[in-house]
Amino acid sequence: MLGHKHPHSHPPKHDHAHPHSHPGPSPTGLRHRLAHLLTPHSHETADKLDSALESSARGLRALWVSLAVLGATALAQAVVVVASGSVALLGDTVHNTADALTAVPLGIAFLLGRRAATRRFTYGYGRAEDLAGIVIVLTIAASAAFAAWTAFDRLLNPRPVAHLPAVAVAALVGFAGNEWVARYRIRVGRDIGSAALVADGLHARTDGFTSLAVLLSAGGAALGWQLADPVVGLAITAAIALVLRDAAREVFRRVMDAVDPALVDRAERALKEVPGVRDVGELRLRWIGHRLRAEVAVVVDGDVTVRRAHAIAVDAEHALLHAVPRLTAALVHADPAPAPGETDPHLVLAHHS
Repeated sequence: MLGHKHPHSHPPKHDHAHPHSHPGPSPTGLRHRLAHLLTPHSHETADKLDSALESSARGLRALWVSLAVLGATALAQAVVVVASGSVALLGDTVHNTADALTAVPLGIAFLLGRRAATRRFTYGYGRAEDLAGIVIVLTIAASAAFAAWTAFDRLLNPRPVAHLPAVAVAALVGFAGNEWVARYRIRVGRDIGSAALVADGLHARTDGFTSLAVLLSAGGAALGWQLADPVVGLAITAAIALVLRDAAREVFRRVMDAVDPALVDRAERALKEVPGVRDVGELRLRWIGHRLRAEVAVVVDGDVTVRRAHAIAVDAEHALLHAVPRLTAALVHADPAPAPGETDPHLVLAHHS
């Protein structure tokens, strides 16, 4: 039996977002050498780039850019709020401000995730993103509650709105700013595997819906229907609740170490193609921040030497790193194939399970 693990990273010009494995001959064969010759790929220490740091840098950049866009949007809307006295637009401005401020806990999480592992936090600080995701979900819930309260208050106490054209323009500005930020955050979050950043993007999208509600309510008020604002506000509250459900489900799955089953299937296929691997036993994947780690037991011929078993474990880890996107480390355990009459070597551990 043999365990093997080492951190592994690749330059960004080598794309791991697609399945990539080395079936066929041994890694010392001609095909493997040609593949490494023709594909930009380096294992030299001087050429390594920490992809985890690069991912965190992209996440931080997305946060600061979106913070600037939403801050400018909220500022422009605040000017119109003061001039028009629109309560609906005030609510939208508060939403945009809150959405911009969600960059703070997520930014802290990304900064913490870049810290090295310690004797206490042996897996590093990547799970701080999950905590930030919970904060963002709570912020979305608070936004939904605020939208509902505002809508009910307006329903019970209708009031006219001044400067309707300015309110309509401010609503369009709010929608455009939020939708741009939402697309940007969601795209970057999915690229780097950050569920918290995706949830933050969904939060921005809910605020965009709220901006559209302000536009519709302004149109209804222009037609003389004062209840347009609260009625549309209640409809948008329902839409925010649906987005809240999706964001909460994504963050909950990440906290509970859920992964896409397709990733597990891909990892198993890659392992079974490694020369020397006779079978794949227990395979586990888990997210730590926006990075994946793997633990797997592979079955090898029981008569091979320790060096050969180690080489097979290295090849298996290498295949995983190529096949599974955003996988940065794998622990591969080699089990000998059972022989007739041989006692299970793991039997001594049975009473610990």
